[in-house]
Amino acid sequence: MMLEITFSPSPDVAVVLNVLLDIFERRTSQAAKLSTEHATRTIKIILGEIALPSYFSQIDPTPRILANEQFTALERAGFLRLGWIPGETDHLLQFAKLQTEHVASIYALIRRSAKTDQRSRLENLLLGDKFRFSDDWRARALRHILTNLRTGKSPAPFSLTDTALDTDLLTVMDAVPLLQTETPYRVFSVRTFNDSKRLESLKNQLVSLARLGNPEWKRFPADEVLRELNLVANPNYLHLAGNWQLTLASGEILGLGGFSPALGFPAAQITSLQSVEIHAEAVLSIENLTTFHEFVRHNGTRSPAFAIICTYGNPSPATRRLLRLIPASSPIHHWSDLDYGGFNILSQLRRFVDERVQPYCMDIATLEANYERSRPLTVSDRANLRKLLQRPELRDVRPVIEHLLKRGVKLEQEGVESLL
Repeated sequence: MMLEITFSPSPDVAVVLNVLLDIFERRTSQAAKLSTEHATRTIKIILGEIALPSYFSQIDPTPRILANEQFTALERAGFLRLGWIPGETDHLLQFAKLQTEHVASIYALIRRSAKTDQRSRLENLLLGDKFRFSDDWRARALRHILTNLRTGKSPAPFSLTDTALDTDLLTVMDAVPLLQTETPYRVFSVRTFNDSKRLESLKNQLVSLARLGNPEWKRFPADEVLRELNLVANPNYLHLAGNWQLTLASGEILGLGGFSPALGFPAAQITSLQSVEIHAEAVLSIENLTTFHEFVRHNGTRSPAFAIICTYGNPSPATRRLLRLIPASSPIHHWSDLDYGGFNILSQLRRFVDERVQPYCMDIATLEANYERSRPLTVSDRANLRKLLQRPELRDVRPVIEHLLKRGVKLEQEGVESLL
């Protein structure tokens, strides 16, 4: 008859039992994949080979005495088989073997759920919410997680043990599409959880899910991924210079030509724009904010040729919407670094704004004229540039990308001395 265990495992005993269950679950998973009985083989650990909190302490024997009492009780109950170091019986354990027929009792003793149960719980939770998501990045991310669950892989960024985290992540995924304008993290967090700090603890997991669901975002910095979801640390502004004329849905006309040298237009107000007119020869978008200010300072007041906007890295949803409102009669040029990031932004503008966007000073002549300020390509740079060669929307700039690869360099905007 199996004895009843009434004690709570000591830290050392808990570590040993968890390690044994880890091996059991790994064996069970492997056996399921191979359709074998490998999980029933002896599951044994050598105590001297695992990190125990205090069992082998030379200073305080109390933890070892308590652990030995509990290990012995577990053996009498049929949960374990023990082996003592020769000459150290009842003093120092050498190994412990798991008696798999009583594994359910061990799970209960240490209040641990079996991984199969954890996976089943999470799968049911995700399937229960999946119907709420349209076929967008959220649905693709969940399909990826569900595939991982069914094949024994990690469900990260979801958790097998933290149900509150999983539930809150699904809540965020459900709420994010409702954001029509840029919304500060804390405001969204209060609206969604009545807790201004809860989103902060979920941001990394949300970014991981977004990248899983949209390959376009995989190389975006975390803050830009969140910006794609209309989540921002604080309200952003679109940096504009030149003679823009913006018409609001109310009919109000805003002329920006009188602002010098530039101004910041609230990103949240972009959704209220009805139309855009440009009183200049063309629009020039500039990748970096420092370069934007320097270009405007040196060129903006001398030449009315451009109405200028800063994309501030990858163009945000607000930036893309503003550019899409520009009439077809106004040419759009874009100036970025001569590197993967710069040409990737040009690719985004052509795919998500207008295929007629033309590169500005992103050519071989600009590179060669400023070659002394270029920097070497990394292995990652080379791999990424080669990927750009496959994009059909960048067909016309392939010679430039191939030249960067041949020369083995890249050039930042700040290195183009003639324009600054």
